[in-house]
This record gives sequence, structure tokens and C-alpha cells, in this order.
Amino acid sequence: MVAILSGGRLLGAGCLALQFAACAATASSGQFPQLLDATLDELRRGLDGGQFSSVDLTKAYIARINEVSEQLHAVNVINPDALSIAAKLDSERSSGKVGGPLHGIPILIKDNIATDDKMDNTAGSFALVGAKVPEDSTVAAKLRKAGAIILGKANLSQWANNRSNNGTSGWSAVGGQTIGAYFPGHDPLGSSSGSAVSSSIGLAWACLGTETEGSIIAPAQANNIVGIKPTVGLTSRYLVVPVSEHQDTVGPMARTVKDAAHLLSAIAGKDSHDNYTAAIPFGDKVPDYVAACTASGLKGKRIGVPAGLTGSGSELSAPVVEAFRQALKLLQSSGAIIVDNVTLPALGQQYRDANNIVQDADFLTNLPKLYLNSLVTNPNNIKSLADLRAFTQKHPRENWPHRDTGVWDTALKHGYSNDSPQFQQAYQKQLYYAGQLGLTGALKNHTLDAIFAPWDHIAIMAAPLGNPAVTLPLGRMPDGTPVARNEFGNLNVIAPNLPFGVGFAGAPFSEEALIGMAYTLEQQTQVRTKIQPIVVPKTELKDVVDK
Repeated sequence: MVAILSGGRLLGAGCLALQFAACAATASSGQFPQLLDATLDELRRGLDGGQFSSVDLTKAYIARINEVSEQLHAVNVINPDALSIAAKLDSERSSGKVGGPLHGIPILIKDNIATDDKMDNTAGSFALVGAKVPEDSTVAAKLRKAGAIILGKANLSQWANNRSNNGTSGWSAVGGQTIGAYFPGHDPLGSSSGSAVSSSIGLAWACLGTETEGSIIAPAQANNIVGIKPTVGLTSRYLVVPVSEHQDTVGPMARTVKDAAHLLSAIAGKDSHDNYTAAIPFGDKVPDYVAACTASGLKGKRIGVPAGLTGSGSELSAPVVEAFRQALKLLQSSGAIIVDNVTLPALGQQYRDANNIVQDADFLTNLPKLYLNSLVTNPNNIKSLADLRAFTQKHPRENWPHRDTGVWDTALKHGYSNDSPQFQQAYQKQLYYAGQLGLTGALKNHTLDAIFAPWDHIAIMAAPLGNPAVTLPLGRMPDGTPVARNEFGNLNVIAPNLPFGVGFAGAPFSEEALIGMAYTLEQQTQVRTKIQPIVVPKTELKDVVDK
């Protein structure tokens, strides 16, 4: 049995074996923060107090990436200018010019988020190696403006898991197979696989991922971290390799809710390059997501729980059921009003056929329109999905036909653009099932602030509508759990010590409330600190400072 407050082993030596409160005090007591769990507050105290520099921090993270590169394949490329950028930011700090909390903090971004620098933006494919964009993507530009160091590009499921019907999470031709750190052959889930693994074991302070349907939520929970899937339109997708304009979003993946809130605050906001951001209801100033991290985030909130999750006939495994029940008790003790047995008639796969048409038509349309046509250098002359399929099937390192192009084959066979009648019919069907019979209907009919459920339920509910969701660690699979492989046969999807998560989903642009709820629960459980990865880089700040 897994208890939410005691499941898993305590972490190892130093800060890893301390309780959370003691960990938070390390910087102020003269010790270096341990990078496996270092928070932004700890890193800022060390930087601002002169205990270490951004160059030191960047060197430490680069060393940690290199230590596990051949084993985990979590990072595709390190920014060759990272150390010089760090030195410039150190100089600014020494002269009193600190622009905000992310000043001098290294961050990894998913390898489908474009940067106008020496790094490629490949989406994991050799088709885009050497391709150049006219400028930074908006979210990358926002990170630079906030003073963050873009440390490199994280591996991903190729094309954000939008190529093969028989592929694997975390595999790309450019980066190889990402592996999770909690069990041998750990399936990291995807498609923001490298971002999740990197954040989980401290290869950077935090990471950016993208989600179309579960690609932040799934790998975040599988790798023992927090993931925020923002409302579609809260963060710009300009110069991010697209899948679906109706569902794509860019969001933070971090070790704590507060750190994820910091990162979301840096990238959220309107952008003239992405008309979906015009729907942001806050004007030019987004909410203070960090300020939402209070102990009262659940007080008075009406939280819905889908029917069939906690009873004797639950579809969930026994460890997840037990951890989920314990979490519900904590929600109630924190002042939440639990509305149980909320029915969502379309929680399952009723909308799946329609959703496939939506995503296929969007990708067929969006790939050239929103990305390929913007390239200033396109060495492989990829102008359309048909060009991309032809390249992929001919290039020897793209692993075709062992990994098929089935998703593209279907999209090209149908030939639907996203302004076609077929698309509109499918999209309206999707909105009906996911909305009126799904999340929207549940929130309205029961006057709810959020739905609370295991991660997979949350991802399925939120994605088709473009609604926000937050996931956080809930527990781990107990010792003795039988190992199960994925359908491809190369990774373990069920095994001892594999983390699992829980989440909150809400109405559009309700991130502030969802973050408050997640933070309150996180502070009572501290699940992350109680689950030990089996792969941990050894390099720490003490190893690079003054060397």
C-alpha cells in the first residue's frame, strides 16, 4: 500500500535526506543548495548573496547533463553561448542590474521551441537540422527578457508525438530514446519527455514543454514533477513547431508548484503574432501566479471528483486509489468542499475520432502556415507535410519504417484543411463531447472551481477544449509491482518506484486558482521529496565554485 505522506524512500546524503524545511534553509546557512531539488528561492539567495555565480550554476548544470547524456538522452543540445550569457548576467548583477527572479537562472526548453541563435530547432527530426528562424519564438524572447539563460534544447517525442502510430514516448531521430530516472528502462511518457526528465533530476532549474494532448501533464507526473498546461492562448505559440492551433500550448515543468508559477509568469501574455492570445481577459498584465501560492488556496473551493474513482470497483490501481483517497482527505481538511461522483458522460474516448480529424487537419494546415513558411533557411526544402513524409521515409536515421508515419499518412489521405466542412463538423463534435458532456458541463452543473482526478483523467478532460490543468506528484508504485512494457516493447510503463501524479482542471484562464489549489496540496504532502530516482548526477555547485 502506498501512503501519500510516506510512500517511497527518503532521498540520499546531504540535503537529499533532509526534510523540506531544512532543505529550504541550506543557502542561508552557508551550504550550497543541492541541485536535485534546488528551488528558485534557494538559487536566488545564493546568487544574490555572492555564494556562487550564474557561471558556476551554468557549469554545474552542463556537467550534470553530460554525466547522464548517454544514459538518459534527455537533452539534445547545449547552448554554446550559455557560459558567455551567464557571465554577462553576472556582470549585470554585480552592477545592481537584476531584472527579476529569473535573472541568471539556467532553463532548458523543448526542442520544438525556436531560438534565433547557434542552436537548431529540430522537433527531433533531421528534416529541420540547419533550418533557421527569423527571430526568437515569443516565449524564448520572454525568457531572455526576464534574464534567464536558455541552457539548451530538451529531447522530445519526435514532432511532439505526431508522426507514428507505433512510436515510443521520448524518442526522436536527433536525440535518441529519452529514459526516465526512476527505474531501469523507465518510460518517460511524452511528448515533453526530455523536459520532464531534465527538471526531475536537476539538469536545469526548470524547463519549458508543450502540450497538445497530455504532453506536459503525462511526462510531468511520470517523472515526479509539477506541470502546468496553460489555457490555449495564455502563452504564445509563435515560432513553436505546431501540431494543432486549437490545442497547442507552451507551459512550465518544474520541481515545485511555486517554481512552475514563476516560469509561467515569465512567459504568459498577449502577442500580436498569435491571435489566440487576444482572448486573455486580464488586459496587458497577467495575474501574479506566484502570489497565488498560499496556504489558503483550497479554502472554500468546490472541487469535483469524477464518479467511479474511489469505490471498490475503481478503474485505478490499488496504490493510486489509496493515495488519491488520502489526497481527498487533505483537500477537505484544507477547507475544500468535495463534490463526489461527478458524472462526465464523455470522459472516455467518445470524441476520439473527431479529435483525430481535428489534429490531422490542423497539422496539415499549421505546419507550413505557422512554421515552415517562416523559415529564413530551409536546407532540406521542407515546405509541406508531404515533403516531410518523403524526407522521413528516405532518410536512413529517421528509423522508418520501423517507426511508421501513420499519423501523417492518414492526414494526407484525408487531405482536410482546418477550414474544411469536415474539420468544422469534427471540431463541433469534439467541443460537444468534451464541453457540454465533459469538463465544461461538470464545472457549470455543479458550480465547481475545478475537477480533481488522477493525471490521465485531467489530461483527457482539458486538452480538447484548450482548458488549463496542473499536475503534481501523488505517489510511487510500491516495491514488488510487476513490470509491464509499452506496446513497442522497449520501455517499462509499470514498475516499482515509478511516480504517478494527480491534477486539477478548470475553466479557461483559471490558472491562478488552480495553482493555489495545487500549492496548498503540495505543501501538505511533499511527495516529490520522498521518491528517489535511481539516476542522479553527482556534480554539485561545490564542485565548480572557485575552480
